[in-house]
Amino acid sequence: MRSSLVLCFVVLVAFGFVVHGSVASNAVGVYDLKKGNFSVKLTNWGATLISVVLPDKHGKLIDVALGYDSVNDYKNGSSYIGATVGRVANRIGGAQFTLDGIHYKLVANEGKNMLHGGKIGFSDVVWKVEKYQNEGHAPHIIFAYHSYDGEQGFPGDLYVTVGYTLVGDKQLRVTMKAKALNKATPVNLAQHTYWNLGGHNSGDILSEEIQIFASYFTPVDSQLIPTGHIVSVKGTPYDFLKPHTVGGRIDKLPHGYDINYVLEAGSGNKMKKVAVVHDKKSGIVMKLTTNQPGVQFYTANSLKNVKGKGGFVYQPHAAVCLETQAFPDSVNHPNFPSTIVNPGETYKHHMVFKFSTSAPHY
Repeated sequence: MRSSLVLCFVVLVAFGFVVHGSVASNAVGVYDLKKGNFSVKLTNWGATLISVVLPDKHGKLIDVALGYDSVNDYKNGSSYIGATVGRVANRIGGAQFTLDGIHYKLVANEGKNMLHGGKIGFSDVVWKVEKYQNEGHAPHIIFAYHSYDGEQGFPGDLYVTVGYTLVGDKQLRVTMKAKALNKATPVNLAQHTYWNLGGHNSGDILSEEIQIFASYFTPVDSQLIPTGHIVSVKGTPYDFLKPHTVGGRIDKLPHGYDINYVLEAGSGNKMKKVAVVHDKKSGIVMKLTTNQPGVQFYTANSLKNVKGKGGFVYQPHAAVCLETQAFPDSVNHPNFPSTIVNPGETYKHHMVFKFSTSAPHY
């Protein structure tokens, strides 16, 4: 009997299952955090958020995050569903930039441009589980990754951590940190969950109501690279200063929303309001705050026949993404807030997702 238990322990570790809150090196696992009737599921593949489950206004538990049934599906996916993206999220025009007189050529993965860190970005690597506590007052997990000098063309070693914590009443706090170890480097991490507050398998989000606390946005060219201008939302389909349905003016855009907003309160490290999203059928409200200067509002325009959880097939506009971030292509636009982290400095990115079935406005 004793030898069988030992063998079982060895097999569990060898295949990367969680054993008393720890995992074997380079193993890929799935981790649960639960606080009352609010729970999330994550994997250390890409420091990815798999599910967010909470009760709707009728008390029925629903999963409001799109995702896949297995970790292998995340490995093979191309839509960054639920992932942590970096070293630099969003796009870098021409997959190149110059820093301190040195020209860096990056790994292009969207035509001639770089998207979300290149062909093998932070969403496509195994993260170490640095800490895991799945019960108590604030259940949490911290993923860590050492990005090497020259990875996807970026300069310098970078030590990155991403923490997910359940706090308060149905609040998910995400904390991203990155320390430059030996060279100056651009850093812009983002959390790429696809949200559908009616439930991941409820269809499109065009009837969901959204308010975005931003008076300006950064327009883009035909390749979705910022022009460098900062333009008022007034009189455009991008104006969500007052709540509107997602689909109310979406037909005025070629494919849907995929744009960076300049958040109110300017730059600095202070937490600021980002957006409020409300699904009237479920009654679920999501409020988002961050310390970052921008947010990418994306309406899942490129999802097409993607087989998700439970076999449900996701189509365009099946979700909204609200990716708090620095401005896209900041390394090539001196008028944008800098994304450069110097050796010894630590990049810090905070966001809080607060869920309820109460009044939808701040």
